[in-house]
Amino acid sequence: MLTYRERGRRGDEHRPAPWVRTRLRSARTAAALTAVLAFVTVLTVTALPRATDRGANSALAAFAQDRGVKATSLHLTARPRPDTPAAELDSARDRLVGQITGDLPLTRDGEHRGTRALTDRAMLNDGYDRPGGMAPQLHLLYLQGLAGHATLTDGAWPGPAAPGEPLPIAVSRRAADTIGLRVGDTVDSGAAARARIVGLYRADDPHDRYWQELPCPERACLKTLDGGGVRWETAGFAAGDSRPALLAWGGGGEDFWRLPVDPHALRADRLAALRSGVASYLAGPGAVLAAEATGRPDLTLGTLLPEVLAEATARHRATAPLAAIGPAGVAGVAAVVLCLAAALAADRRTAELRLLQARGGSRAGILLRLLGESAVTVLPAAGAATALALVLLPTPRWTAAVLAAVAATLLAVLALPVRAAALLSRPPGTGGPPDGARASGRRRAVGELLVLAVTGAAVAEVRRRGAAPPASGPDPLLVTAPLLVALSGGLLLARIQPPVVGRLAALARRGRGPIAFLGLARSARDSGGRHRPAVLPALALLLAVTTAGFGATLLDTVDGARLRAARTAVGGDAAVLVPQDAPLPGAFVTAADALPGVRASTGVRIERQTYLLGAGRLAVQVTLVVVEPRAYAEIARTVGAGAFDPALLTDAAVLADPAVLVDTAQSDTAPSAAARPDVPVPALVSPGLAAQLTPGPQRLRTPGGELLATVVGTTPATPALPEAVREFVVVPVGAAAARLPELARPDNWFAVGDIDGDRLRPLFAARGLADASGLAGLLREEAREVSEEPGGIPDGYLVRTARETAAALAADPLQHSTVRLFRSAAVAGVAFSLLAVLLTVLRASPDRAAVLARLRTMGLRPREGLALIVAETVPQTLAAVAGGAVVAAGAVALLGPAFDLSLLVGAPVADRLVPRVLPVLLPTAGVALLVCAAVVLEAAVSGRRQIATELRAGDRR
Repeated sequence: MLTYRERGRRGDEHRPAPWVRTRLRSARTAAALTAVLAFVTVLTVTALPRATDRGANSALAAFAQDRGVKATSLHLTARPRPDTPAAELDSARDRLVGQITGDLPLTRDGEHRGTRALTDRAMLNDGYDRPGGMAPQLHLLYLQGLAGHATLTDGAWPGPAAPGEPLPIAVSRRAADTIGLRVGDTVDSGAAARARIVGLYRADDPHDRYWQELPCPERACLKTLDGGGVRWETAGFAAGDSRPALLAWGGGGEDFWRLPVDPHALRADRLAALRSGVASYLAGPGAVLAAEATGRPDLTLGTLLPEVLAEATARHRATAPLAAIGPAGVAGVAAVVLCLAAALAADRRTAELRLLQARGGSRAGILLRLLGESAVTVLPAAGAATALALVLLPTPRWTAAVLAAVAATLLAVLALPVRAAALLSRPPGTGGPPDGARASGRRRAVGELLVLAVTGAAVAEVRRRGAAPPASGPDPLLVTAPLLVALSGGLLLARIQPPVVGRLAALARRGRGPIAFLGLARSARDSGGRHRPAVLPALALLLAVTTAGFGATLLDTVDGARLRAARTAVGGDAAVLVPQDAPLPGAFVTAADALPGVRASTGVRIERQTYLLGAGRLAVQVTLVVVEPRAYAEIARTVGAGAFDPALLTDAAVLADPAVLVDTAQSDTAPSAAARPDVPVPALVSPGLAAQLTPGPQRLRTPGGELLATVVGTTPATPALPEAVREFVVVPVGAAAARLPELARPDNWFAVGDIDGDRLRPLFAARGLADASGLAGLLREEAREVSEEPGGIPDGYLVRTARETAAALAADPLQHSTVRLFRSAAVAGVAFSLLAVLLTVLRASPDRAAVLARLRTMGLRPREGLALIVAETVPQTLAAVAGGAVVAAGAVALLGPAFDLSLLVGAPVADRLVPRVLPVLLPTAGVALLVCAAVVLEAAVSGRRQIATELRAGDRR
């Protein structure tokens, strides 16, 4: 007999192996593929929210950085305290930073503080440069940390002011060379207070944010005065210990602190909180706490941050739908792929599961074991994918990413048990009892009708109200509406496709060969041989194509609207604008007209100080535009701003006026009479001005004289005045110059065509800027010093092209990140849809291999077998892709009015999102080619092997 220990050992030897371990060991390839699919899916859905946040935050930082330190800083001022040391400004700064940092992120980059004199004084010393006879002006300040941002070149840094002695100051070397200042000069300001220049310095970096907003700290600036004349201005800096003398020199002053907000610490998801925090310090509890912290009851704060943050919020809201539609589409396609993979695995194991059920296994027990299999396979892969996404894409907000990862993981874990539960709930057999099938069909129809109803309600609501009111996140309804439209399209396509393909199969039956008929007949049935709609495969492709087509249409519309907005802003494809007192030389106009790519061009004279005189009423100020009619008409037609017939602006149009005919018939012939000063010139006027006019010729008074004009038509806009703030009059240059010769000198040049700005600017710099000396030369050099135009073009002179303007509008970092995210999501969606098609093909491959094996025994050749596979699978794919194109166009037509394109364009536009053929056709064709190529490749690679296996093993079904 066996002892108790021996019986225990024998019992251990025959104990059943754990279910999960056994199953995973017996199907290692399937388990590995499931883990890989879960890893890729969770990584994708986790990375997309992180990428969205990173793109929005970096775009917000770039936007704030571009606005400059003045717009993104808190500017605090208070009455000075002469009896306190300069170090008190530092301690006040520390208390302010400690108080504000909890609400707003601050940075030291661009920070400064100090004391400024209330009054600026003239430097009346003999020998100082006086352009136009005006004495140079001196601004005096104390600026903390000056020696850390500048290098002393001569003399010494200023020290404390001795009683009764001039105030020691330092000025920049460039200002000293320009004005004629020297170390040791005592500045004569015409007042009792005096200042002495003890040192000259050079700014280490003139473009450092530290110097911004200070009055000419690193050079002398030539300022044009309102009443006429110019003068030099510069800044001088005193020591902190000389603040009492500084205040006496300026008749008072103020302490100031500039605390810049750190652009890189701003977060797009916290814009509302940032706006609230700024408002608190402008007029609220924050302002009170800041005054208490510094001990300055009169502390005042000013900032442009509310405007900057409001604009950033509007931009973020405008791009939020596009940024969310792509990831939402990817999530939908990924969910379909997981469901298809679960369906494939459950169908492959149907016999095994029914055998377990037949041998006494409970459905709950089987499902729990399947749940354990999925958990062991999916959870480690999902955890690794989530951790990898969080590490590779760091961003402060992680909630959305983790929730997306949890949702994807749960779907991956539960998909197989849920599918198995559906299989085990049906009795064995292909279709179950007729009553059960009819009940299932009714439930499915009710569900589909519910989806259609929800989609219709969502679309109607979006069209009714447009985008949602301002909020911290994207409009959920606006984001999900395209996906609901795609879902409804997938359900309709699944209902329509089987009967349509079945009808095509019936037509193909009349053909000569059996391949097309067999392929189409099998395409009209599901894997069980029933004429039932297959929703998931079609839905995957529909979601991918709809998302890609919808976004591509939106981006294409934005690009077109941006180019039109750029043309309107420029006044053509290229324009040169100069100050009115500096007309364009004729040599430049002639050379510019001959540039390569110019299709139509003309010089234009714009007289803004023009008045329309009328009997019995006040003069109306208008803008007079003097143009060459034919070229200007072509420019207006191309730009789409006030197109007109150039024949209207000819002498014939004037001579058609009966009053003119009567007058001219008495003395002269018509052509010569048209050139007489008392004969009106033809004119186009704005509609608002036309409503104010009395019949007959109109009198226009310009700075050079009077001009008679006959109104020959109206035009709502004109290219030379893209944003006309007053009424305008357009007249031809020939007739106008015959009366007033100065109108023949253009101060603007407009052109349309393929014009290169890199050729236009050097030409303008060489021929458009006449040599200037004396005061005019100084003004031009000063304008060039402060100009942001490339090519050394002075400020006030503009050389613009529509191409460069459109590129500048498109250079918005938020737009770039949104477009990049959407395109990445579109590629991911197409990849997942391709995987869904492959899973569908693999799901049907065993049955297809058995059919092909039988046909091979009947004489089917291998090439015909490949053709049969293609005829079976490609129609479904093409139908789904074509349906996606139709649904994408429909979604654009239904939801287009809800999208505001102005902020995406970067300029106010009236364009609306409408269906376009090419943006939808390109992604549709690309997806169709990829999917068809994948189907053919799968058939060519695996078809022969599966058929050979079936022929060797026989039909075991």
